[in-house]
Amino acid sequence: MKKFIKYIFTVLIYLSFYTHIFAQETIKIGLLVPLSGENKKIGESIINTTRMALNSIDNKKIVIYPRDSKSDPDIALKISRDLNEKYGIKIIIGPVFSETALYLNQLPNITFLSFTNKLENNHKNVISTGVNALSQMIAIKRFLSLNDYNKTLYLIPNSKFKNEIQNAISSANIKIKKKFIYDTDPTLLTAQIEKITKYPQRKLNLIDEIKRVENSNDPNKEKKLENLNMKDTIGGIDFDSVVMADFDEGLKSLATSLLYTDVSSKRVAYVTLNQWFDKSLIDEKALQPIYFPSVNKENYEKFISDYEREFEEIPNHISFLSYDLTGLIYYLLLKNNFEIDTDIFYQKNRFKGKIGIFEINQNKITHELSFYSVENKEFKKIF
Repeated sequence: MKKFIKYIFTVLIYLSFYTHIFAQETIKIGLLVPLSGENKKIGESIINTTRMALNSIDNKKIVIYPRDSKSDPDIALKISRDLNEKYGIKIIIGPVFSETALYLNQLPNITFLSFTNKLENNHKNVISTGVNALSQMIAIKRFLSLNDYNKTLYLIPNSKFKNEIQNAISSANIKIKKKFIYDTDPTLLTAQIEKITKYPQRKLNLIDEIKRVENSNDPNKEKKLENLNMKDTIGGIDFDSVVMADFDEGLKSLATSLLYTDVSSKRVAYVTLNQWFDKSLIDEKALQPIYFPSVNKENYEKFISDYEREFEEIPNHISFLSYDLTGLIYYLLLKNNFEIDTDIFYQKNRFKGKIGIFEINQNKITHELSFYSVENKEFKKIF
């Protein structure tokens, strides 16, 4: 009987020890997203996507602690500190917006994987994970090189993202031939594009040529005049491609101004930034072809389909990133024997996610993006 009791006691100690070890191995990750206010739907979409990612990983070690940031920097600081002090959490996915991260430098022992794509003025412990301007410019540089475009005009809106785009161009080691910062006011835009494309001079060239032919004795005068009257301008333009660093209606207004000045996508390559496969571009036949870097389209569409089937609604595109961030954390921790060490984001690594390739180095993340065109009313993959 004594031997039996001793055996039971030994087993209990053994189980107690390994239960403690298992508890130690639980990986606790914070999730800092807006769950109230005008950005509530974004936060809910991110939580749902994170749940999908956890189901895919199927490892009970990872436990997610979602919290409502309310898109407020003071609240974000308070609940992040609480997650760290109560649960020992050292990695937090979020916040969504860069403004919400304003005071998070006060928590240097926590690494935040922010959804923002802004690389400028980030705190050392806040890593921007969005599809940033640098990742896009690297992809654009590759596209221009593959197609021998070497006289590219860069059109950059005079907005709060102006410096972000210019710094990305510099960091991607792109040699700029021509750059123009334009005013986004539609009443001023066309006049600015007329000037940079030398539209008045090219228009005058056409008028002068029509007069010259009219006053000539050329036997083919009528045919030549017929051809001239079908033109809008005469004269070359000094760029073979144009990068339009704009989105949505701003992009369409800019491209329309180029069309007005007789600089169509048939004459120069229209290139823009990641448009998240905006289907409204398919209907803009006059702008096609237009080229842009983006995430893996096949994976993105599958994600939307899977999400819609499970939650009966369309996800926000930001939430697509949360799927990969969950997988990225798991991958880096797996390589680090599940030891939570903030240095895992400092070491050089590559991770293949749904978006594409993540490149991690010195607390910075860039994406190896694919490249697409919109032409003949469909999206086509270039590389």
